[in-house]
Amino acid sequence: MSAVEDKIAALGLKLPQVVPPLASYQPAVRSGAYVYTSGQLPMVDGALPATGKVGAEVSAEQAKELAATCALNALAAVKSVIGDLDKIQRIVKVVGFVASAPDFTGQPGVLNGASELLGEILGDKGVHARSAVGVAVLPLDAPVEVEIQVEIAE
Repeated sequence: MSAVEDKIAALGLKLPQVVPPLASYQPAVRSGAYVYTSGQLPMVDGALPATGKVGAEVSAEQAKELAATCALNALAAVKSVIGDLDKIQRIVKVVGFVASAPDFTGQPGVLNGASELLGEILGDKGVHARSAVGVAVLPLDAPVEVEIQVEIAE
């Protein structure tokens, strides 16, 4: 197991299997020294643990936890392309989408779930640029979706 996976285990987490695509795309692709993931939903064992809009059916705190799950799923997608998470040089960018109730404005706080987990796992290599966007609806009525861009060692 890699040092990154050891850190994941030390946090009491497990790197999941790659979530199968819901449509015609790949979970992650490599281009040169970068890996780009598709948007990752907070799937756990093939199902969403919650559905609905953040600020209505889903609390901001629950959505923050779901964003962390998305980040873990994104790391699994990265591993499926590079084989060893220790090859990660840094997380370059995180983009998150939050299915939001009309009056919900806490999207950055929700995405902190993904950002904080990546920092805990990767330390300085997990520091990244980020966008947090509120949207009307996400696939399968998921509350949150996260994609990452990763620089890897050659």
